[in-house]
Amino acid sequence: MTTMPASRAPARTVPDITGILMHTAHVLNTRLSAALTEVGLLQREQCVLVHALAAEHTQGQLAELSRMDKTTMVVTVDGLEKAGYAERRPSSTDRRARIIHVTEAGAEVAARGQEVVDRVHQEVLDALPAAQRDVFVAALEGLMAGPLAEPVPSEQPVRRARQARR
Repeated sequence: MTTMPASRAPARTVPDITGILMHTAHVLNTRLSAALTEVGLLQREQCVLVHALAAEHTQGQLAELSRMDKTTMVVTVDGLEKAGYAERRPSSTDRRARIIHVTEAGAEVAARGQEVVDRVHQEVLDALPAAQRDVFVAALEGLMAGPLAEPVPSEQPVRRARQARR
């Protein structure tokens, strides 16, 4: 009879919050992506439309707000323009800059998209006992406002996961 060798992996002394957050974020992203197909939008398109509706922003500002690289932002805005949901216009405050203007059709699809996003988020929160929901959200917001507010410089930068193309 042979015995399996004991694990040589180092013992964890605290929960693997990186693994937990990465897994739950990935699964939530897949749920949102699947749900947004109901209105024909990608997550990044929904994000850009919502930010562009909130205030006048340039494409670069929207990229920063949406946490997208410039290339992805260009492709996203091109797609929104092609669908008739947005258009590039001169800024009202800086004639050299161009802002992303959301069309009426874009505002309508963004509103429907927000209903989808809110539904998915509510389904996730409803999986927790009622007493834990506000505490959970407050804890995540506390991490975002504190130690996890900004990425730190690293010689080996972390890549973001790719989003599947339509």
